[in-house]
Amino acid sequence: MYMAYIRRCAVTVTQIDLDEDALTEAMRLSGAKTKKETVNLALREYADRHRRIEDLERYAAAARDWDYDGWRRLRDADKNPTA
Repeated sequence: MYMAYIRRCAVTVTQIDLDEDALTEAMRLSGAKTKKETVNLALREYADRHRRIEDLERYAAAARDWDYDGWRRLRDADKNPTA
């Protein structure tokens, strides 16, 4: 495996077999001009998507334990301290 740093990114030269139909479709949909650009874009989008999923799962877990009624009482008390 050969690694080089281009434009502050680590680049690894790797030989892989790709599904040509899937690659062609991805190039068409993304507007990418090269196979390399298409694969790099797909990898970044995959990582971004799964990072967002992890974030949503973390927020959902926090929301399960959230006491809305308690929050609402505190908020109302802060907004109307004379009540």
